[in-house]
Amino acid sequence: MAGSSLVLSDDSILSRLDERLYGVEKILALLSGLAVFSLMMLAVVSVTGRNGFNAPLPGYVDWIEQAMPLIAFMGASFAQRDGGHIRMDMLVGALRGRALYLVEFITTLAILLLMVLLVWGTWAHFQRSFDFAAPMWSRDSSMDIALPIWPAKLLAPVAFSVLCLRLVLQLWGYARAFFTPSSTPVAIPMIADAATQAAMEAEHVSSQEE
Repeated sequence: MAGSSLVLSDDSILSRLDERLYGVEKILALLSGLAVFSLMMLAVVSVTGRNGFNAPLPGYVDWIEQAMPLIAFMGASFAQRDGGHIRMDMLVGALRGRALYLVEFITTLAILLLMVLLVWGTWAHFQRSFDFAAPMWSRDSSMDIALPIWPAKLLAPVAFSVLCLRLVLQLWGYARAFFTPSSTPVAIPMIADAATQAAMEAEHVSSQEE
């Protein structure tokens, strides 16, 4: 299951790379949130037009299809960095020290291998859709208002590539923590205990009130 996590930092190269990639991930997560908001506004316009003027928004389903990759994929790396993805951590949560870092390294490596395959597959899927010689550079389009589909197909390999970079940094972080246990584990999500989680939530609430 997902829980509150801490990502520590220091002045190492790994930590600096982590912070820079985190900035990119924040932008992608913001785009994902804006896509959700845009779909909500489109729904309001479509329902209002259909019920009030008998004229629903043309291509409403087409725009939903275009926004789905933004919603589904663009925030994946952001969540991975903060340890926000849902997972079963009953066993991993009981581990400590090198045993924990080793298990996390192995599972993260497995995820990375899967994501590399997904980048390869989704890029090939995009290439089958994109064509400079075709109208709007697209060999296929949506069914209602003929929107080109290649921009939506391009978002998947882009988002998965960023996630691959995040996983590589986390593998580096877990390996560093395993071989140098005396150093601060940086660029990896550390599961917070109940007391730390309560302190983080209290600090977050107090900062919003100020």
